[in-house]
Amino acid sequence: DKPLVMNSTESKILVELAQKKGVVNAVTFNHRFYPLVQQSRALIQQGGLGSLYIIQGGFHQDWLLYDTDYNWRVEAKEGGAVRAVGDIGTHWLDTIQFVTGLKVKAAFANLRTMVPVRKKPKASVETFAGKELKPSDYEKVPIDTEDCGIVLLKFVESEAMGVMSVSQVSAGRKCRLFYEIYGKSGGLSWDSEMPNQLWMGHRDEPNEILIKDPALMDSTAKPFARYPGGHAEGFPDSHT
Repeated sequence: DKPLVMNSTESKILVELAQKKGVVNAVTFNHRFYPLVQQSRALIQQGGLGSLYIIQGGFHQDWLLYDTDYNWRVEAKEGGAVRAVGDIGTHWLDTIQFVTGLKVKAAFANLRTMVPVRKKPKASVETFAGKELKPSDYEKVPIDTEDCGIVLLKFVESEAMGVMSVSQVSAGRKCRLFYEIYGKSGGLSWDSEMPNQLWMGHRDEPNEILIKDPALMDSTAKPFARYPGGHAEGFPDSHT
């Protein structure tokens, strides 16, 4: 999983090793496999939105909101020079490129560290644990990675404009990846906190909300919706 490498030099080495050994070199970018993300892709591929104008959204969390929130990722020597972008922004970028079929050509980023000093536990604490520490339990460390940021995007062979926001200090958002895509003929919106709904926007007719139902989905997206309409993914788990 991420970080797969710390820089482009290391990534080049991994690619060459994978080619030499004949093995798969991959990262777990799993959001593209949500049924309605697949449906979004199908709609765009079929021209349902026309020429794309605006691609916006982001990935927001709150697990690093407080100065007592610490994880090895917050220090560049452990997790790399970019944190919010590298840890969660990459999920959004992969999802958007998969859905639209466009590739990012250039980026302009404004990144900020909102919590410049954090309290590092002297003993290990699990991610998302939410454990409250006493002053004797931690040491203060300066932070050299970003908590949040806004990134403007340009795409290859497209006039579409892209805007991504990433944040690990957004109170109340636990793990929200969302996107809105607008084109000449319509728009669509999807939110991972409501994964079974796909909003579709129109200029001259009522907007629509598609509830995940394989009977109503494109043939390319149906295989990713394993259960009938009204049954959330993971439904069989309730029987165990």
